[in-house]
Amino acid sequence: MPTIYDYTDYRDAIRDFYLEKKKSNSKYSYSVLGLAIGLNASHGFCVVEKKRNLPVRCVPAIKKLLGLTGRAAQYFDLLLAATRTKSEKTREEILAKASLLRDVKKHYLQEKEQKYLSDWWTPVIRALIEVNQGRINAQEIAETLEPNIGVESVQESIDLLNELGLIQPLGNGLVKLADAHINISGEERAQAIRKFQANVMQIGARSLNAIPPADRDISTLTMAVDQKGFEDIKNMIQEFRKEVQVRVDKCGKPTRVLQMNLALFPVAFNKKKQ
Repeated sequence: MPTIYDYTDYRDAIRDFYLEKKKSNSKYSYSVLGLAIGLNASHGFCVVEKKRNLPVRCVPAIKKLLGLTGRAAQYFDLLLAATRTKSEKTREEILAKASLLRDVKKHYLQEKEQKYLSDWWTPVIRALIEVNQGRINAQEIAETLEPNIGVESVQESIDLLNELGLIQPLGNGLVKLADAHINISGEERAQAIRKFQANVMQIGARSLNAIPPADRDISTLTMAVDQKGFEDIKNMIQEFRKEVQVRVDKCGKPTRVLQMNLALFPVAFNKKKQ
């Protein structure tokens, strides 16, 4: 099932939701759909077929039905507004805003590409290449990294980036990044992810003494929550991470590489069963 970000017309999302429900339950009908969102069967059919727009009063119900919250719900609102306006210029402006909320394009690493996360400095070097506007000098990069890893390790990472196609030569001694963002998925990749995360968290701890306070921002919060609060906080972190990435994409000429670690974990459990 696609996510809401795969659509540019909210009615297509409703249509696919309806068809998916119909596939798993032959008795699912426009009457059932309409009842869930406050429409009669005829109006529900017209919305799915793009003959009518969804009434504003039904928006909260359809968002709940589709499981849309946070940025996803905002994205839905923009798609709805885009279909309602009669001005093509306004429609384009609204869809442009929607594109900023769309999930950041990701490059899914295959088995061979798991090596990308074998050492914390490889993603950092790739980001540094962007800061240096495509210029590569292993010695300079080695001197820039904190903590220092040595020229040989830097060169190995550059070779790896070339091998994986994550940087591409421009023919003038410079290179360009092949993709903007990288994400890996799959159970078999979990070990590589944990190793990478453990490494960067250790570097974060080291920065407490190695990096001046003016050049870092480290804070902690100890809290007591119930299960619902825990789930809500996790969702808030996910939304925040996406918002940060959207802001990063607006940086025209980066001058530094930052590592942001977000960690939420239990330090005590109530062993009494409620």
